Amino acid sequence: MTDVAVEVLLPKIGLTMQEGTIDEWLVPTGAAVAEGDALLRLATDKVDVDVEAEAGGLFHPVVPAGATVPAGALIGWLLAEGEQPPEAAGAPTPAGPGAGAGPGVPPTVTGTGAAPGIGGAGAAPSVNGAGGRLLSSPNARRVAAVADVDLTAVRGTGPRGRIVSEDVEEFLAALPGDLVAPVPQGATPSSPLVRKLAKERDIDLSTVNGTGPGGRIRRSDLDAVTPAPVRRNTVPQPGDVLPLTGMRGTIARRMHASLQEMAQLTHGYEVRMDAVVSLRDRLKEEWADSDLPVPSLNDFLLKAAALALREHPLLNATVREDAVHLLDGIHLGFAVAVPGGLMVPVIEDAVALPLPEIARRSRALAQAAREGRISPTQLEGATFTVTSLGGYGVDFFTPVINPGNVAILGVGRLRDGVEWVDDRPLRTRVLTLSLTFDHRAVDGAPAAEYLRTVGELLSKPLRLLV
Repeated sequence: MTDVAVEVLLPKIGLTMQEGTIDEWLVPTGAAVAEGDALLRLATDKVDVDVEAEAGGLFHPVVPAGATVPAGALIGWLLAEGEQPPEAAGAPTPAGPGAGAGPGVPPTVTGTGAAPGIGGAGAAPSVNGAGGRLLSSPNARRVAAVADVDLTAVRGTGPRGRIVSEDVEEFLAALPGDLVAPVPQGATPSSPLVRKLAKERDIDLSTVNGTGPGGRIRRSDLDAVTPAPVRRNTVPQPGDVLPLTGMRGTIARRMHASLQEMAQLTHGYEVRMDAVVSLRDRLKEEWADSDLPVPSLNDFLLKAAALALREHPLLNATVREDAVHLLDGIHLGFAVAVPGGLMVPVIEDAVALPLPEIARRSRALAQAAREGRISPTQLEGATFTVTSLGGYGVDFFTPVINPGNVAILGVGRLRDGVEWVDDRPLRTRVLTLSLTFDHRAVDGAPAAEYLRTVGELLSKPLRLLV
């Protein structure tokens, strides 16, 4: 139990997070909380996560469940027995920008003015605490102590340059293996959240192989032993009011901005899939006794989309500062439907990956997204996106471009087609591609050429295997 008031700040999950919604407080007001106990369910623009307490104390929230607040904002206190929250009622004092935002909503927390992550890998951490002390979370200090890390060497990415445990782990991951401190004899290094999940799943941590720095056990290590339970989707009912907050709100804002800021046009293009279907049937037989994943039709399309971008770089670009910037890497995003919206995991350097590896990564990323286990970094950096509604029986649709990209490829259902050969009908297997592109960056002819290249690659799919 703490003997002084401890601030509970809205954590920053990933470098691009600006705000989050408190879906649910997991403990009641006044309840005793231990360090590592799950405190709240947080919904961000990319993921929903449980947030753990960084210290012990009696919990006193200052914003209601359902509130959307900026990253780093004060959302509660952890108090000692008989202690009152600062500022009497415990509410943040409005000051400067953000004051008067409404009852229960704290003002925006202003940092150093630098964008997240800017300053260079060797930038010194901010010293903004009382008396010039180094700002760091209790979890970060515990991880640093176990690994014998000097926190002054770690760059903080939290509010006001605060060092969080992820900063320490990234610092350790960047060190040569022989510089990482060994795990103390008999200790099982893990975060409080990992210990909580292990208890819920009845996993003995001493039997788990930790893949983190210094043998630290990560959540993914638990998932390798016992997969996380799949979250069930709540079906909306007539009369429900669905607030545009969290993931849903972010989707609404981004898609509206996309249509407002770009000159979007969609081409429809039918491609033959006979050769892909035939090759996939062969792979099912030949790889039945191997550990190679049989690529899905979407995996073939992902690989073809990536290779075609290499020939048509105008589609792998971004528009900023009144110029079209062609991008070096080809990083494919692919849409995955999840409860409450969709996520776009990213396969980095997709053009350089063999098809079986694309299949392996797409399955792992899609499963992590559906189970709520995906990390924010796995949802960032897409230079082009592929989205499919073929599984829902849709032939053609108009996908909306993700802001920052200049194109998105939609995939329809696999269906029967007909080709006439010497006045005789021949059954074929076809699907329709829907390419939406930003006409500011790409004209209709180059967009059509890209689709034709994708079709040619699919007609000879052996080239896609490597």
